[in-house]
Amino acid sequence: MSRLSRLFESFRPAASKREPAGHSAIRWIVMGLGNPGEQYRRSRHNLGFMTARRFAARFNCDLSRRKFNSFFAEAPTEAGNVIVTMPQTFYNRSGECATAMLGYYKVPPARLIVIHDEMDLPERQLRLKCGGGDAGNRGVRSITEALGTPDFIRIRIGIAHPGASQGSIDYLLQPLTDDELRLLEPVFERAGDAVLSIISDGLERARSIYNQRV
Repeated sequence: MSRLSRLFESFRPAASKREPAGHSAIRWIVMGLGNPGEQYRRSRHNLGFMTARRFAARFNCDLSRRKFNSFFAEAPTEAGNVIVTMPQTFYNRSGECATAMLGYYKVPPARLIVIHDEMDLPERQLRLKCGGGDAGNRGVRSITEALGTPDFIRIRIGIAHPGASQGSIDYLLQPLTDDELRLLEPVFERAGDAVLSIISDGLERARSIYNQRV
């Protein structure tokens, strides 16, 4: 039995047990990546957190429930209820939250949408994909290793590479200015639109709209 099969087998209830109300209604999990802590709140590495908060706010949801090493909420979208979550394990261990949540809600990896920053894309560009390599992103790598498969959906938000005078870690973790954050606001909204498009119309249709330069 594969690692993924064992994961879902361990969370399968006995036939005689009834699932909690609403438990089986969750078909998608939207996970923004980032680091917990005030010192990281405005950093490039927390663009996934910022997007998740704004997406949840569309549905008057606050990511305040605490379980699965995460803050999360259940958002009532037109396409059904969606779990929106921010892992609190630190970026490089995001897979711990992913396996716990997918197992509990019985959501397959193909219905996990991970939102994260991406240095291999120009600033403020979006790219949607499913599967493939992690391009050095340790959060994506953690999720891939924990689930035993890379076949989950990613919404990548471009931050570009730092200049030669700055190291990657400093670039990822330094606080963004107010002006930089204002420029990102439309990107967060567009990423949220992409989430809804994936859920409602499928990944390929969403890619045809949101993988274009804006």
